[in-house]
Amino acid sequence: MHLVQSMAFVNEVPWHGLGNKLAPKQPLAVWAKAAGMDWRINESEVRYIAGNGNSQLGAIHAFPEQKVLYRSDTKAPLSVVSARYQVVQPAEILDFYKDLTEVGGFELETAGVLKEGRKLWALAKTRQSATLKGRDVVNGYLLLATACDGSLATTAQFTSVRVVCNNTLAIALGDGTGAVKVPHRSQFDALAVKRQLGIATSSWDAFMIRMKALSERKVTDTVAEKFLRRVLTYSATSPADRDVVAVNERAIKGVGQLYAGRGKGADLASSSGTAWGLLNAVTEYADHHRRARSDDHRRDAAWFGAGATLKQRAWNEAMKLVA
Repeated sequence: MHLVQSMAFVNEVPWHGLGNKLAPKQPLAVWAKAAGMDWRINESEVRYIAGNGNSQLGAIHAFPEQKVLYRSDTKAPLSVVSARYQVVQPAEILDFYKDLTEVGGFELETAGVLKEGRKLWALAKTRQSATLKGRDVVNGYLLLATACDGSLATTAQFTSVRVVCNNTLAIALGDGTGAVKVPHRSQFDALAVKRQLGIATSSWDAFMIRMKALSERKVTDTVAEKFLRRVLTYSATSPADRDVVAVNERAIKGVGQLYAGRGKGADLASSSGTAWGLLNAVTEYADHHRRARSDDHRRDAAWFGAGATLKQRAWNEAMKLVA
């Protein structure tokens, strides 16, 4: 079961092997078509038919407090939202990157549509990169995503991708400056979002300092075990929850094996026996191994859901090791 409806990419084939490959530096119109984002979200007032109890159709009435969002191309319904809901169009997601790619040196790497168009995203590589000892390269990215089904505010999020294993980690420092969220009751203003993200360079620099500190922080097996237990154990609040703890025993074992050498890049000097290695074992688990109905569901969770929460908890615990 694929959540991904359509997508386009440059460079490496994405996580599920789907999508249309593009040559680098294509215009946004080419991206829109290849990514399946060349349509608009239309809206219409909610109407209903009030029948009179028998087979005859009744009168059509309007319900002005709500509106239906639907695709302009297929007319397929997307969601029912409040009349005050502000739509963000697929074109706006790509247009956000126009000046960043033309002038700022960013490169669009993937863009696409999830859940029949209910969720849209684009991911661009920034010019920021860091190399930890052992040639462990981590690149900076900017993710912009929105949803029209109430599941996600329009979110611009700085993300790091570790090249050796394709692990993703949100760059959100203590003050949360790595992300800007625009709720759908507000108008999406790309310029204002970019202004708020203006602190990105300092965010990346601070993130780099923390990455380096994690890669130099050696940990004992005892510390590693305690770290994984804190990150992956949820306390059972009732007898019905006991199997939740059992599931996480399995996760602790799986992440422990990734950390001990099975993980991609686990044997690099930056990772072997370090806090950086521990953090990446959790991110690899969340991005690539965590139980999910499909790879797409796992990636959706790793970016926006339970996987992202798990990675944030691992980051917070890792920060305590270098405090």
